[in-house]
Amino acid sequence: MCESCENGGFNRREFVAATGAIGALGLIPASILAAAEPASGMARIDKAPARVKVVFLYPPAEIVNAGKNEDNWAPHRWFTWPGNQFQPEAQEQTFTRKIKQMTEHMGLNVTFAPRPVYQDAGVREFIAETKASGFDAVLVINFWNTFAQWSYQIATESAPTAIVYQPVGSNHQLPPAILRNAGGIFYIHSIENWDEIERGLRAVHTRKMLAQSRLLRVTPKPPQRQTEQKFGVDVVSADAAEFNALFDAVKADDDLVRQAMAWKQSALGVMDVTDTYFVEAMRSHRAVEQIMQRYGADAITINCLMLEHRKPCLSFATNNGSLIPCGCENDFNATLTMMLGRLLFERAGFQHNPEFDTSRNQYFASHCTCATKLKGPAGPSQKYLVRPFFHQLPKTAALDVQWTPDEPVTLVKYNSADETITCWTGKVISSPTSPPTGGCATRVLVDIDKVEDICEIYSGPHPILYCADRAMARRVKVLSHMYNLKLVGNI
Repeated sequence: MCESCENGGFNRREFVAATGAIGALGLIPASILAAAEPASGMARIDKAPARVKVVFLYPPAEIVNAGKNEDNWAPHRWFTWPGNQFQPEAQEQTFTRKIKQMTEHMGLNVTFAPRPVYQDAGVREFIAETKASGFDAVLVINFWNTFAQWSYQIATESAPTAIVYQPVGSNHQLPPAILRNAGGIFYIHSIENWDEIERGLRAVHTRKMLAQSRLLRVTPKPPQRQTEQKFGVDVVSADAAEFNALFDAVKADDDLVRQAMAWKQSALGVMDVTDTYFVEAMRSHRAVEQIMQRYGADAITINCLMLEHRKPCLSFATNNGSLIPCGCENDFNATLTMMLGRLLFERAGFQHNPEFDTSRNQYFASHCTCATKLKGPAGPSQKYLVRPFFHQLPKTAALDVQWTPDEPVTLVKYNSADETITCWTGKVISSPTSPPTGGCATRVLVDIDKVEDICEIYSGPHPILYCADRAMARRVKVLSHMYNLKLVGNI
């Protein structure tokens, strides 16, 4: 059932409530707790927030009335669209308040230009100052029809990427093609669309955080250290023998056993898994925590299939539910996708093997490390069974998580080599039993939106399934547009 391993987990409060174990803090990896540096090995990468510069474009009314605005309508003292009743000063206050709320939630560092820009000299000054200060992105809010070229100039010359917002009613006829079709910037032409602005800001946050993240690969033949080409993730490696030694050194003390039994006590049922393998799962969890701390890792992927009693299925389920990306089978792209999804959706992703019911045109996802916290650490827990890993002895524990029918889902896969991201939306049909299906410990049947042949959506092994609706899926589209990824899918 489990050609690879997947995500899952409790939040700490529910775990403690289920077990009465004060020592349940050990379930949450050290990498998500205090920022203490490991005693030896690599220090974690310090995280600095993304820096965004915001500028408003519009002329003050007194400038227009004096005929001194720098556009073709100046001699007529003409208020071009959005017109003299738009109240741009009041609109600026509203936008400023909303943007501050968004950036505070995401932890972005936002700087507002001290006054609106409405002259060519002011545009050039803003570009020079912003570029020299090294901002990660600019947000241009244009309240004046004839300033579209300035919007484009600021967006393309001030920072690596940009969001340009122009309200409907402040443009005459078709939106400017130079903005609408530009790559590397996100152009929003809409009516008071805070969600779209938030998506653009979240894409900037995602790019910045990934560039300050480290992915650890654990495998018998560790590859050389590298930097992922598009997002700048630091990729380091460790020999599987090092993980095995850490596991073997973990003692099954009373606290660890209590934590292990919490999984059993909270399950709907346990199918042919002995207490021994709950304890082994918790030993593996401790070893995962320790090796991540040793390498200062923000995410991990392990060549896990042949680890026998050391398999980290429950550990990965726990960590992914706590938004610590853990990928099965040393799958580089799958783990990168979970790192992306953690930031874009703030939710656990289900790495899985794809299958296809070609008669019913339905998608089937199965794997052994599905999170129970599918809507974030503060969200509800899905019910689950515990059953053995499907492929080989020993009968180590894996979760059979029950997904909610009719829940909207988004299927994502990032491929670093060709800088492509695949994104499909759909909804859950059911969690089929085994038998009649095969597959792996958790199984999810999905109806994908707007696809005539379900096999056409195949993007290779181990895509990631999220409990995320179409509105959230648009975050993937915005990210791809701002950072020049090739987007494939139905959004």
